[in-house]
Amino acid sequence: MDPDTLAFAGAAEQARLIRDGEVSSRELVETTLARIDRLDPVLNAYRVVFAERALAEADQADARRGAGNERPLLGVPVAIKDDVDVAGEATAWGTAAHAGPVARDAEAVQRLRAAGAVIIGKTLVPEMTMLPATDTTTFGSVRNPWDLTRTPGGSSGGSAAATAAGLCGVALGSDGAGSIRNPAAWTGMFGIKPTRDRVPVAPHADAWQGLSVNGPIARTVADAALFLDATIDDAGVPEGGFAAAAAREPGRLRIAVSTKVPTGALPYIGKEERRAVAATAELLRGLGHDVVERDPDYPPTIWPSAYLRVLRGISDDVAASMPYPERLERRTRRIAAIGGRIPSGVVRWAREAEAGQTRRLAALWDHVDVLLTPAAVDGPYEVGVMGARGAAGFIARGAERLTFMPVWNVTGQPGASVPSGFDDDGLPVGVQLIGRHGDDALLLSLSAQIEGARPWAGRRPPVAA
Repeated sequence: MDPDTLAFAGAAEQARLIRDGEVSSRELVETTLARIDRLDPVLNAYRVVFAERALAEADQADARRGAGNERPLLGVPVAIKDDVDVAGEATAWGTAAHAGPVARDAEAVQRLRAAGAVIIGKTLVPEMTMLPATDTTTFGSVRNPWDLTRTPGGSSGGSAAATAAGLCGVALGSDGAGSIRNPAAWTGMFGIKPTRDRVPVAPHADAWQGLSVNGPIARTVADAALFLDATIDDAGVPEGGFAAAAAREPGRLRIAVSTKVPTGALPYIGKEERRAVAATAELLRGLGHDVVERDPDYPPTIWPSAYLRVLRGISDDVAASMPYPERLERRTRRIAAIGGRIPSGVVRWAREAEAGQTRRLAALWDHVDVLLTPAAVDGPYEVGVMGARGAAGFIARGAERLTFMPVWNVTGQPGASVPSGFDDDGLPVGVQLIGRHGDDALLLSLSAQIEGARPWAGRRPPVAA
């Protein structure tokens, strides 16, 4: 098979090719490593690549396949965001302040390995995962494969760039305020923030004061569904698994469309982003859904409470994971200090307010099944712009393009970023779908229906073509 075709096949198709004996895992991993050697010096998506280990794991996968051992991700190269532990390697969080190699895989990585995945490397993040761009002093900046002068977003920017460029089959990301959905939107990928507590975050328990979850950034909806099948093990798994759910028609749904900005967020929304929402709403009507304009009742306290939890969460992570804080960027040290000085009673208020905020927003789901909003409200920053901002700039403008994302981290509901064409600069644009708590399967089904009507997986960014 043509190496580029194989690299861009995505995790689900790569798994099928290995299962059917059309390619070996070693062939796939060698192809992926060759692409990383060629493209990553330009993209800087990976902080570290496990070339020798990945080839050994590929040989083990091929032996398992030969013995009839069937696993959903058998032999597929998977990238891991560098805020998630991989045994024997540092979890660097985009900084030199880290504690060095860790002894054990995180729970999500253990589950991916059990599903047969080959762990190919760790993807770069902004320091302490705190920026919507992947700029670091220690390791440099990640570049967007669609335009090397732009960021792929953050904080899962390395995971998004690697997936978009065909440098892995699927990538693990994390999302505390949009960090899966933002880079997915800016790189033309599908990203889903699962319902809270479905994909394990252990040992990073209660990350960002309960806001952060792990999930996939993927080339196709089927790839993301396969990732969820490998990592979610609870009573809410649909019959046949998430892959089967993604292959089913969603049925006629009631879909609300809204561009109302949550109270406290900056009100700007780009014209291309509004156009993408309108085009997706029209597509959904054409697919037979009942599409109406209806706004969520955003609580006025939800934006400040989310910000408080983010600031304290950054401080918590620095205290727990960074034994050499003097090596952190000055902005990070200042934000960690601010987060640490928030009175415990104020943090407790922010956490306890969640229940009422969730109930207020849940009223929307008495009338509809899914909410459609913009994803990122403007295109990606130029490389280095966010990295140059200080603590005040981060607090004032760090979430300016994530307007519609952090709210749903507070409520814990699933949210997906779905590709929706390109802006006037030729850069990808996404829209966001939000579902009821636990309705991950429905979001996958609806997203797959959109993908079938408006395919995106065959589009390759110029740097990786």
